[in-house]
Amino acid sequence: MNKEVILNKNIEKYLDYLKYERKLSNNTVASYRYNLIKVLEYFNNQDITYLNEDDIRMFLYKNEDSARTKAHYLTALKTFYDYMVELEIIKVNPSINIKMPKLEKRLPKFLTEEEVNKLLDIKLTKPIDYRNKAMMEVLYATGVRISELLNLTLSNYSREEDLIKVMGKGKKERIIPLSDITMKYLDLYINEYRNFLLKEKSSEYIFVNYNGNKMSRQGFFKILKELCDKSGINKEISPHILRHSFATHLLNNGADLRIIQELLGHENISTTEIYSHVSNEKIQEDYKKHPHYDN
Repeated sequence: MNKEVILNKNIEKYLDYLKYERKLSNNTVASYRYNLIKVLEYFNNQDITYLNEDDIRMFLYKNEDSARTKAHYLTALKTFYDYMVELEIIKVNPSINIKMPKLEKRLPKFLTEEEVNKLLDIKLTKPIDYRNKAMMEVLYATGVRISELLNLTLSNYSREEDLIKVMGKGKKERIIPLSDITMKYLDLYINEYRNFLLKEKSSEYIFVNYNGNKMSRQGFFKILKELCDKSGINKEISPHILRHSFATHLLNNGADLRIIQELLGHENISTTEIYSHVSNEKIQEDYKKHPHYDN
């Protein structure tokens, strides 16, 4: 990214609006910022507040990025100009008549149940092994996002009610039940091994690193990669793939789509419906193994 790009006051106001009024996450605001900077760079750092429809169409047409990336640019521009109209800085949103590029629906990647079992088969010898086991069990058994997992505090876990409380997107709280096996390893880590990692420090966060500080995303990714290597899983894996695996396995085992929506914290059922496509693909794949298929 060109570090010489200086954001004008309108864009700064807009980004503050996203952060403080719409309560979007830092990552989301950073994404909008990045997209607007790319537009600024294209127009030689001029004030993009007053671009017209033709300017925006030219930017999208000449841009060689994917349709998905172009959609991100257009979303950022549309919401930016909506905000400018609201402030009465401009009268009409110049992007209002520009349609989003058609996107191919990408099916989420996931692990098979056998692969998940391999991943969770962690040899328990050191305190960090018990922490890693507890983290992985909670992540797969609940389908929480990685940020939600790492932000879990002791007060979010109710042993008596067999559940955790998660603060999701838009500061919406949801309650997720825990299985007996998940609670077994979570309790074992909290009661027997967490204090060893804390090293006389205090922390409200359940999952801490070897220095007693809150586990970071980078630290978790490193642990996940090491566990994948040890278990012989060659797929590219991320915490979100475990979230997809959770949802896919629930659906394959007969869970209702609405229940999965609630557990994942999706605002719209359409976001959750993609897992039904994954399930349908699995049905077709398994059917092709029938001895009379294509005979």
